[in-house]
Amino acid sequence: MCPRSENLTSEFKPRSVGVSLATRIASWLVALILFAIGAYFIYGGSELLKVGGSPYYVAAGIVLLVTAFLLVRLRVQAAYLYAAFFLATALWSFWEVGFKFWPLAARLGMFAVGGLLIALVVPRFPKTSGAFRKASYLLAGISAVGLAAAFISAFFPIWIVKPDHSPEIAADYKSSTEPTNSVGFGRTPSGEQFAPYDQITRENVGKLQVAWTFRSGDVTGNGRENQNTPLQIGNTLYACTPTNQVFALRGDTGEELWHYNPEVTVKDTANWSRCRSLAYLEVPALPADAIGKKRIYLTTGTMRLIALDANTGKPVPGFGENGIVSLAEGMGKVDPGFYNPTSGPLLAGGNLIVGGWVMDNQSTDEPSGVVRAFDAVTGKFSWAWDVGRPGQPNPPAEGEHYTRGTPNTWATPSYDAALNMVYLPTGNGTPDLFGGMRSPETERVSSSVVAVDATTGEQKWSYQFVHHDVWDYDMPSKPVLYDMPDGKGGRIPALIQAGKNGEIYVLDRRTGKPLTAVEERSVPTEGVNGEFLSKTQPYSVGMPSMRDAVLTEASMWGITPIDQLNCRIQFKELYYKGDYTPPQLQWYLQNPSWYGTTNWGGQSIDKQHDIMIVNDMRVAMRGRLLKREDEIRRTAETGKTQAGVGGVVPLSNTPYGAERGMVQSFLGVPCTTPPFGTIGAIDMRTKKMLWHRSIGTPEQFGPLGMKTHLPIELGMPSLGGTVPTASGLVFFSATSDYYLRALDVLTGEVVWKSPLPVGGGSTPLIYLSPEDGRQYVVVTAGGARSSPDYGDYIIAFALPK
Repeated sequence: MCPRSENLTSEFKPRSVGVSLATRIASWLVALILFAIGAYFIYGGSELLKVGGSPYYVAAGIVLLVTAFLLVRLRVQAAYLYAAFFLATALWSFWEVGFKFWPLAARLGMFAVGGLLIALVVPRFPKTSGAFRKASYLLAGISAVGLAAAFISAFFPIWIVKPDHSPEIAADYKSSTEPTNSVGFGRTPSGEQFAPYDQITRENVGKLQVAWTFRSGDVTGNGRENQNTPLQIGNTLYACTPTNQVFALRGDTGEELWHYNPEVTVKDTANWSRCRSLAYLEVPALPADAIGKKRIYLTTGTMRLIALDANTGKPVPGFGENGIVSLAEGMGKVDPGFYNPTSGPLLAGGNLIVGGWVMDNQSTDEPSGVVRAFDAVTGKFSWAWDVGRPGQPNPPAEGEHYTRGTPNTWATPSYDAALNMVYLPTGNGTPDLFGGMRSPETERVSSSVVAVDATTGEQKWSYQFVHHDVWDYDMPSKPVLYDMPDGKGGRIPALIQAGKNGEIYVLDRRTGKPLTAVEERSVPTEGVNGEFLSKTQPYSVGMPSMRDAVLTEASMWGITPIDQLNCRIQFKELYYKGDYTPPQLQWYLQNPSWYGTTNWGGQSIDKQHDIMIVNDMRVAMRGRLLKREDEIRRTAETGKTQAGVGGVVPLSNTPYGAERGMVQSFLGVPCTTPPFGTIGAIDMRTKKMLWHRSIGTPEQFGPLGMKTHLPIELGMPSLGGTVPTASGLVFFSATSDYYLRALDVLTGEVVWKSPLPVGGGSTPLIYLSPEDGRQYVVVTAGGARSSPDYGDYIIAFALPK
């Protein structure tokens, strides 16, 4: 009996005889890793099960714990069990997400590394056959090759749509009809952003080099962004900075000609400092040498409209009072930063059109969203479009003010000279996230495009893109006025508006009627007490959509299954009913977010090929409404001491406050599946997506805020716009990484890119200098939003002389 007993006892001892110390240590280390993952999976998976999520993680955690135990015991069965686990995980992954690279990489990448380690360790266990060792090492080699191939694949773009045809040049396209100057945001009052130059081509773009660099000294920072695209009048550029300083530069050398500083401080704008554009006018009635014959107009965060002599940079004496018109008149009380005309003025005929940004989610009693017109020569008031006083273009009587809390126009309007119409992209009434106290007048024109007569301000028509907007889906970009092919050999005057909701709407700009199909669809309506929500919302079904599909638990992402599990738990805990999920007192998920898919950069048109270029961002956000006592408590807990759009916001004069943030894992990585930002081309003849791909890399971003320095094509959020040229290139610099890129407009291929010292959050300027005949590409690089690096650069690229 004793020998039998000894045999039984030895059967359950670790088989460590003949095993090296290195093998035992390696086995323990791999086991420790699997044990930690397995323990977290059981814990996190149990939490996920409680909220109705997938049972995979609990089951996987149990298997990983058993595998870890077998590795500690130096049992070869660990390899068989892990192989079965990996196969089951792969099948589950294919079932959840199909064969898409990034979703599979999140689910299988970490476990493939684990399999490689086990395949290298287990062959050194006792009593393993030669055939087993050979098979295990072969499997390790295959795993290593697979991991290397996956790593290389990560550097390729994500193609949502690949091009299947090349649109021909339009038969009626004539480059000779295009203007040679860039006179405002979007290059022209119609905003197509098309640069009719072909000196820089696909063949020679690789020779582009820095021609000159200018530094303004106005460095950006948190909340202060340089979103400016300079004006170009002949060989002179006019640029503005976040604190509304204006510089005149020689277009061929970057030499400073003059500098005007309106003395705007960060405190004046509540740290929301930016200047998107300026306006230009050459006054016909004045002699050529008269002061103010050529003028540059700017608006400031201190509520001023200023006219500068384009030759000297000095205020024009005959405009307003010594060159300045006060925008505070008729506005009533305005706290610093609560009203800021960030987009600059628009010249429409003889009038300057001025709207303004109103700080989000502060109160029902915020400054008016009124749009005003001033005579471009004298600065005298022309008219006002005040939502609360329809049909009354006059200023308010003495002691009164424009209607407060009304939809504002913070993006740049557009202007059609032939129709003499100005097109106003509106926001929603304040505060954004609760609309239970909005007036019928606000409801009628919020989140819309409104056409008004440029001379009188009379409203001609309006079209609403979001009904009773409580998602901050205001119209963020300039309406593009474009004569679109009608399919019969002619063209029709269209207006194209891209919204934060990911929809692209095409209207007849004469009447406001849709030119492509729009369908009202039912949406959720379970809001908070006191709210009233629209039962339907308009979907632009006749155009491609720039957005993710409705999110699911399976569409939550992570760099590894560990943070993906964290994201899945968050998703299941958030209140989410798909599109237009109503704000709740519990945390709810909003996708697309209030940052939008598209934002102020808007869309551009390659007029030569009838192709529209659109860039977007795809990051989900979460929010919750707060009872008043909870809003006060959370404001104190978060240490917020001054007004701002982030974090806890008051929604004063309503029953609620609110709190907002990004849906991201504990690593600081978005929970939605890549791409996080894309760029796409729409063939406007067919109304179909020509190509659609990721754009941007996390080189300057990464887990826990660390820079990855890896040009992995995940796609990154972007704000500024694109510029197509007559040579078939599209220039773009507004990704979160620090590059200026040139893409082929027909294929979407990046044919050239050049590093920038910091991110460029603006739309490039492209022009042909009349001085030296060279085509320049100018980038304002002050740092992209959320960028860890800031700057004050204006950089011009050109081909060698």
